Amino acid sequence: MKVRIEIDDTVTEDEVVIRCRSFDSNTARIQQALTELTAKPELSFFKDNTEYFMPIDVILFFETSPAGIDAHTKDDVFTIKKKLYELEEMLPRNFMRVSKSAILNLNMVYSVEKNITASSLVRFMGTDKIVYVSRIYYKAMKQRLDERRRL
Repeated sequence: MKVRIEIDDTVTEDEVVIRCRSFDSNTARIQQALTELTAKPELSFFKDNTEYFMPIDVILFFETSPAGIDAHTKDDVFTIKKKLYELEEMLPRNFMRVSKSAILNLNMVYSVEKNITASSLVRFMGTDKIVYVSRIYYKAMKQRLDERRRL
Protein backbone atom coordinates (compact mmCIF):
# COMPACT_ATOMS: atom_id res chain seq x y z
CA MET A 1 0.00 0.00 0.00
CA LYS A 2 1.23 3.43 -0.90
CA VAL A 3 0.45 6.50 1.24
CA ARG A 4 0.75 9.96 -0.25
CA ILE A 5 0.03 13.38 1.27
CA GLU A 6 -0.48 16.42 -0.93
CA ILE A 7 -0.36 19.89 0.60
CA ASP A 8 -2.44 22.54 -1.15
CA ASP A 9 -2.88 26.05 0.33
CA THR A 10 -6.07 26.61 -1.68
CA VAL A 11 -7.98 23.72 -0.05
CA THR A 12 -10.75 24.97 2.26
CA GLU A 13 -11.52 21.60 3.90
CA ASP A 14 -9.21 18.62 4.37
CA GLU A 15 -10.23 15.55 2.38
CA VAL A 16 -8.98 11.98 2.45
CA VAL A 17 -9.42 9.91 -0.71
CA ILE A 18 -8.85 6.15 -0.71
CA ARG A 19 -8.01 4.96 -4.22
CA CYS A 20 -8.22 1.16 -4.51
CA ARG A 21 -8.81 -1.68 -6.96
CA SER A 22 -11.71 -3.08 -4.94
CA PHE A 23 -13.45 -2.45 -1.65
CA ASP A 24 -12.19 -5.22 0.65
CA SER A 25 -12.02 -5.73 4.42
CA ASN A 26 -8.69 -3.87 4.67
CA THR A 27 -10.15 -0.83 2.88
CA ALA A 28 -13.22 -1.00 5.14
CA ARG A 29 -11.00 -0.97 8.25
CA ILE A 30 -9.09 2.07 6.95
CA GLN A 31 -12.36 3.86 6.22
CA GLN A 32 -13.72 2.99 9.69
CA ALA A 33 -10.53 4.17 11.42
CA LEU A 34 -10.61 7.50 9.55
CA THR A 35 -14.28 7.97 10.35
CA GLU A 36 -13.72 7.30 14.06
CA LEU A 37 -10.67 9.54 14.12
CA THR A 38 -12.48 12.53 12.64
CA ALA A 39 -15.85 12.10 14.37
CA LYS A 40 -16.31 14.51 17.26
CA PRO A 41 -19.49 13.97 19.22
CA GLU A 42 -21.23 17.06 20.48
CA LEU A 43 -21.77 16.90 24.20
CA SER A 44 -23.16 19.42 26.62
CA PHE A 45 -21.57 19.64 30.04
CA PHE A 46 -23.40 21.02 33.06
CA LYS A 47 -22.29 22.56 36.32
CA ASP A 48 -24.76 24.21 38.66
CA ASN A 49 -27.16 26.13 36.39
CA THR A 50 -24.70 26.61 33.53
CA GLU A 51 -24.32 24.60 30.33
CA TYR A 52 -20.80 24.36 28.89
CA PHE A 53 -19.63 23.53 25.37
CA MET A 54 -16.04 22.36 25.19
CA PRO A 55 -14.00 19.90 23.18
CA ILE A 56 -14.03 16.34 24.49
CA ASP A 57 -10.24 16.24 24.17
CA VAL A 58 -9.96 18.06 27.53
CA ILE A 59 -11.84 15.26 29.33
CA LEU A 60 -9.64 12.93 31.37
CA PHE A 61 -12.37 10.41 32.11
CA PHE A 62 -16.09 9.86 32.59
CA GLU A 63 -17.41 8.04 35.64
CA THR A 64 -20.73 7.20 37.22
CA SER A 65 -21.76 9.06 40.32
CA PRO A 66 -24.96 9.26 42.37
CA ALA A 67 -25.99 12.33 40.32
CA GLY A 68 -25.41 10.63 36.92
CA ILE A 69 -22.27 10.69 34.78
CA ASP A 70 -19.41 12.99 35.72
CA ALA A 71 -16.91 14.28 33.16
CA HIS A 72 -13.55 15.06 34.76
CA THR A 73 -11.17 17.63 33.35
CA LYS A 74 -7.80 18.46 34.88
CA ASP A 75 -9.29 21.07 37.23
CA ASP A 76 -13.03 20.53 37.25
CA VAL A 77 -15.97 18.11 37.20
CA PHE A 78 -19.06 18.48 35.01
CA THR A 79 -22.22 16.43 34.70
CA ILE A 80 -23.53 15.12 31.40
CA LYS A 81 -26.98 13.86 30.50
CA LYS A 82 -26.00 10.56 28.90
CA LYS A 83 -25.64 7.00 30.06
CA LEU A 84 -22.19 5.41 30.17
CA TYR A 85 -23.10 2.87 27.48
CA GLU A 86 -24.31 5.70 25.20
CA LEU A 87 -21.01 7.51 25.66
CA GLU A 88 -19.07 4.34 24.93
CA GLU A 89 -20.82 4.05 21.56
CA MET A 90 -20.39 7.68 20.51
CA LEU A 91 -16.92 8.63 21.74
CA PRO A 92 -13.89 8.39 19.43
CA ARG A 93 -11.36 5.57 19.63
CA ASN A 94 -9.09 7.36 22.11
CA PHE A 95 -11.81 6.81 24.76
CA MET A 96 -12.17 3.35 26.25
CA ARG A 97 -14.22 1.64 28.90
CA VAL A 98 -11.89 0.58 31.75
CA SER A 99 -14.39 -0.56 34.38
CA LYS A 100 -18.12 -0.93 34.96
CA SER A 101 -18.21 2.69 36.01
CA ALA A 102 -15.54 4.53 33.97
CA ILE A 103 -14.48 5.52 30.45
CA LEU A 104 -10.93 6.80 30.05
CA ASN A 105 -9.32 9.20 27.55
CA LEU A 106 -6.23 7.21 26.53
CA ASN A 107 -4.54 10.35 25.20
CA MET A 108 -4.45 11.81 28.71
CA VAL A 109 -2.88 8.84 30.52
CA TYR A 110 0.37 9.72 32.28
CA SER A 111 1.10 6.46 34.12
CA VAL A 112 -0.35 3.04 34.86
CA GLU A 113 0.38 1.29 38.14
CA LYS A 114 -0.32 -2.38 37.56
CA ASN A 115 -1.81 -4.49 40.33
CA ILE A 116 -2.05 -8.21 39.56
CA THR A 117 -4.61 -9.03 42.25
CA ALA A 118 -6.86 -5.97 42.05
CA SER A 119 -7.63 -2.92 39.93
CA SER A 120 -4.72 -1.05 38.35
CA LEU A 121 -4.31 2.67 38.89
CA VAL A 122 -4.15 5.28 36.11
CA ARG A 123 -2.77 8.77 36.75
CA PHE A 124 -2.93 11.95 34.68
CA MET A 125 -0.29 14.64 34.29
CA GLY A 126 -0.79 17.86 36.23
CA THR A 127 -3.60 16.63 38.46
CA ASP A 128 -4.20 14.34 41.44
CA LYS A 129 -7.18 12.66 39.77
CA ILE A 130 -6.98 8.91 39.30
CA VAL A 131 -9.02 6.11 37.72
CA TYR A 132 -9.04 2.43 38.58
CA VAL A 133 -8.89 -0.05 35.70
CA SER A 134 -10.45 -3.41 36.44
CA ARG A 135 -8.47 -6.54 35.63
CA ILE A 136 -10.92 -7.49 32.87
CA TYR A 137 -10.13 -4.30 30.91
CA TYR A 138 -6.42 -4.00 31.72
CA LYS A 139 -5.01 -6.05 28.82
CA ALA A 140 -7.16 -4.29 26.19
CA MET A 141 -6.24 -0.88 27.62
CA LYS A 142 -2.54 -1.76 27.57
CA GLN A 143 -2.81 -2.85 23.91
CA ARG A 144 -4.53 0.40 22.96
CA LEU A 145 -1.88 2.44 24.78
CA ASP A 146 0.85 0.50 22.96
CA GLU A 147 -0.89 1.17 19.61
CA ARG A 148 -0.96 4.88 20.40
CA ARG A 149 2.75 4.88 21.18
CA ARG A 150 3.59 3.31 17.81
CA LEU A 151 1.84 6.09 15.87
